[in-house]
Amino acid sequence: MSRIALVTGGTRGIGAEISRQLKASGRTVVASYAGNDEAARAFQAETGIVVKKFDAGDFAQCQAAVAAVHAELGKIEILVNNAGITRDATMSRLSRDMWDAVMDTNLGSCFNLSKLVWEDMRAAKFGRIVNIGSINGQAGQYGQVNYAAAKSGIHGFTKALAQEGARFGITVNAVAPGYVDTDMVRAVPPDVLDKIVARIPMGRLGRAADIARGVVFLTGDDADFITGSTLSINGGQHMY
Repeated sequence: MSRIALVTGGTRGIGAEISRQLKASGRTVVASYAGNDEAARAFQAETGIVVKKFDAGDFAQCQAAVAAVHAELGKIEILVNNAGITRDATMSRLSRDMWDAVMDTNLGSCFNLSKLVWEDMRAAKFGRIVNIGSINGQAGQYGQVNYAAAKSGIHGFTKALAQEGARFGITVNAVAPGYVDTDMVRAVPPDVLDKIVARIPMGRLGRAADIARGVVFLTGDDADFITGSTLSINGGQHMY
């Protein structure tokens, strides 16, 4: 029986490609989304992957969603915490609401879902958790105090939780993408995007598939001696 994987923010961008590649590797995948019903319906029709609508930053909604997956498919053995948003602004313009929204979705969701699958993973003596960080959580970025703080927090969260899970056969790792050719990055003004690409030694933006391959590797049964690690996939832009 294939292992059950939950990918938050799994119907668009990097998350969608992670969901596709996990399914292609033989996993039973559930992809969550927060708001874009049209994109989620199209993704489900295209891939046959089950989709669930809930706010990954809201513990009660996560609790209900995990219970539904458990009842319909079984216990979640692989968790990819990919849900993320941006609310960019310099400190002088950054509001508390913008701070809270990014913290709740990007970092709070890692706690919410990890907490809800943790006891089942401990009992099974198996689990794979991969948290999607960011190059900007490693290096910082102007106008992204909230985003960089949340993503940096993910890296610390990963290292600490990995120590708790190791003796139970649970690995906890992070993937830190660089700039990837997604809708979010394509919205950047062309002159700014050119400057970003110029700083990438590989000379191109990343592709969602580049990130997804790393996630598939870290969630494999044979990746059982890799935990507490951050896999940086950024074309050499930041060597950390």
